[in-house]
This record gives sequence, C-alpha cells and structure tokens, in this order.
Amino acid sequence: MRRIGIFEAKTKLSAIVAEIMSEGEVFQITKHGRTVAELRPPTGQPIAPQRGTASGPGFWMADDFDEPL
Repeated sequence: MRRIGIFEAKTKLSAIVAEIMSEGEVFQITKHGRTVAELRPPTGQPIAPQRGTASGPGFWMADDFDEPL
C-alpha cells in the first residue's frame, strides 16, 4: 500500500491507474498527512467486458435481426 498526497495523485492520475491495473497496487490518498481516500482495483468485477456475455439463456435476438429493413 502506497501513500501519496492529493496534489501528486491529481497530477499523476493516469500513471497511478495504470499501476493499479497492472500490479493491483493500492494507493492511499492523503491531505495534510491524513488519509482521505483509497484507490484500489475493483473486487469481483472484470476490468474489461468479456467476450460472449450477450449469449446464454437471458439473451434473445430475433431470427431476422440482420435482414434488410
């Protein structure tokens, strides 16, 4: 777990998010030395949509879906 100041978090947000996504690092955001927020990867949720999520028993598509109008 890394602690960074709010100004640094604001200026380096893209790099911080990239590190969270690649390494799963947790960041504590501080203001005047006191922790005010945490940035961490989501739990139990895929970051990118999975292929084939529109298939299965809960999804229906008409047989003529791709026919010309």
